[in-house]
Amino acid sequence: MSSGLRRFREPPVRARPGERCEMCAEPLAAEHSHVIDLDGRSIMCACRGCYLLFTRPGAGRYRAVPRRYRYDPEFEAGQRLLDGAGIPVRMAFFFTNSRLARPVAYYPSPAGATECLLPLDTADELATAFGGVEPDVEALLLNGGEGFLVPIDTCYELVGLVRLHWRGFDGGTEAREALEEFFAGLRHRGEQAADG
Repeated sequence: MSSGLRRFREPPVRARPGERCEMCAEPLAAEHSHVIDLDGRSIMCACRGCYLLFTRPGAGRYRAVPRRYRYDPEFEAGQRLLDGAGIPVRMAFFFTNSRLARPVAYYPSPAGATECLLPLDTADELATAFGGVEPDVEALLLNGGEGFLVPIDTCYELVGLVRLHWRGFDGGTEAREALEEFFAGLRHRGEQAADG
């Protein structure tokens, strides 16, 4: 069989997830941008060109995830938010879901992201925290008394870390080390942003 016809008989070789833009199939570097599909509530890997298409408000069902980080080592509203939502752990993230027109909260667990019901005044907290948390694409992430403004994909990275490393009732040493490294990186990024 000629090499020209072989391509029709053999299935095409597909790139592994994360290697190509999920919008245009452009190859991606290890560090790349993300876009949120608001209707499907999914995070898509995107090349720079596709990412830039969705950076402006009103771009339809897709929104570019910004790379803004902030850090407050003594976030005053943190414990009040955790208690108000009845969150049984010290880590949680809060963001406004524009499709539901309300704030939502999740905490990482070994089973994935677990949603919590929120009191009505949570929207006010998100509007004032770090100068405002951009709906759908940014989140207020709490870790005990610490508060972070992070891109939403960072929160799901945290969920993945917990799922991957958590063992037993208290998580185990491997989980604690992975979480400490994760939050140390966020502190560093947030402090860099504050320094200009």
